[in-house]
Amino acid sequence: MASTEAAQLPPAALRQSNFEQAVACALHLWPALTLAVQNNWGGPDSADKRDWFAGAVVDLFPEFTDAQPGAPANIISAADEPDMEDVETVLLQVMIDEFEVNTDDDSALEVARSIIKARAECAIGEFNDEVKTLSERFANKKGAKVDQMFKKAEDEDQDTDWESGDSGEDDEDNEGDVDMDEAPPLAPVAKEKPAPEIDEDGFIKVTKKKR
Repeated sequence: MASTEAAQLPPAALRQSNFEQAVACALHLWPALTLAVQNNWGGPDSADKRDWFAGAVVDLFPEFTDAQPGAPANIISAADEPDMEDVETVLLQVMIDEFEVNTDDDSALEVARSIIKARAECAIGEFNDEVKTLSERFANKKGAKVDQMFKKAEDEDQDTDWESGDSGEDDEDNEGDVDMDEAPPLAPVAKEKPAPEIDEDGFIKVTKKKR
């Protein structure tokens, strides 16, 4: 039965592509991250850093693969998949470490929930619910092509150094290259979060971490 179901799945490359696009859309639609990028809180390369962020989140998950002919269905174990809390932890950590922003609302949890839902859909080759919704929301907001959003480091020679901030140096001189192997870990990270600030309308503010 499992082999029959596997044979009916769309190609792994298509499922992986849809998942990557869903993650990119989810991050581009996150108001806290959008605000951080617009204000260059992650430095002058904040927009590029957001694209790296999408790749880092995707790399938390095993890549979809096709089952080999005559072999049992290649089913990814739930133990290999991060859960919603794992993803939320990484979202919050990267926002603090790379953009110096404490998100004091539950928006990171909502983004994580959307990513996990899209992941489950892509695993079974269904793209007409969360994946489609995210794509349409992004297209309506930005009027851009989804496949142009996602940038993932292909190898260890990518010349990007978020730590130094020395954008004036030649690319070949950069020694702090960032690749997907350096994506934030899944292990919970202790986060010191200040008390939420409530504005006059009763909404929790997204606050920038003070240096």
